[in-house]
Amino acid sequence: MKYRTIGTDPNNRREVSVLSLGAMLFGSRTDEETSFAVLDRYVEAGGNFIDTSDNYAFWIDGGQGGESEELLGRWRRSRGVGDEIVIATKLGARPLAPGTSYVDNAEGLSAKVIRESAERSRDRLGVAKLDLLYAHIEDHGVPLRETVEGFAELVAEGTVGLLGVSNHAIWRVERARALAAAAGLPGYEVLQYAHSHLRPRFDVPDGGLFPDGSLGHAGPELLSYLRAEPGLTLVAYTPLLRGAYTHPDRLPADFDHPGTPARLNALREVAKETGATLNQVVLAWQIGAELPIVPLVGASSVAQLEESLAAVDLELTPEQRARLDAAH
Repeated sequence: MKYRTIGTDPNNRREVSVLSLGAMLFGSRTDEETSFAVLDRYVEAGGNFIDTSDNYAFWIDGGQGGESEELLGRWRRSRGVGDEIVIATKLGARPLAPGTSYVDNAEGLSAKVIRESAERSRDRLGVAKLDLLYAHIEDHGVPLRETVEGFAELVAEGTVGLLGVSNHAIWRVERARALAAAAGLPGYEVLQYAHSHLRPRFDVPDGGLFPDGSLGHAGPELLSYLRAEPGLTLVAYTPLLRGAYTHPDRLPADFDHPGTPARLNALREVAKETGATLNQVVLAWQIGAELPIVPLVGASSVAQLEESLAAVDLELTPEQRARLDAAH
């Protein structure tokens, strides 16, 4: 395994594995025995960066979520896991009532919610401190200053370490970070957005969260922001597009545009040259990128995880990397 540092504060920054494991469906669609086996293998391979959320996976049974955090808590207790494993969780998108969703009835990002939801996550996970806590989705009904101060209070109290943000417009991320900096408070340092080798159209509206086009993907603005702010890290979710590289029929509609075939061809060429799978090339491309990117992979079996783990040791040549970057 290889590692990189996330965060800049010496008191809270952490060394995390360059491959993060997503626990979104653990305890719901992925049963406990399989979930434990995947977690055990990930840790055995040197992985130490696990991702969850307080709303995972509410859409499976129409509830409010929490199953993933609860399973991770049971796994931690049964294995005697301590703070050597970095667990990131999120708040803000948990439905307030069963049968609703984050689109119409999200908990939001008020100071009260931040405090209460973080406490519930600590209880479910069985930890005294959340290593990394994300603002999951935007809350336009709460002043950014209240959200910034709400997160900072938990850091000051020692119940939260690093702060992160996901699925926000970059201008709102920067505004929140500027508010925090001006007040001498900790700000967001880890950005979690969808990112893969294939690029979506960013102008396709999402009637739920993004009526003007996607804000949940790492586009040019976010990547240029990373380039300008070396203290930030991108955690890239759905890097394998939910299996679409090996099952093209799963490719989302917003990837159906003229640039996709050229990038797929470049990917296939490099996979053939290296003897690796398409998935492994995508992950290696992210892990070895100039910008600090940590791919976040899911796995519903140990075999799926093994494929992703092998990507950590896949070294692409500068020429192969340039070809993958330039294809459009």
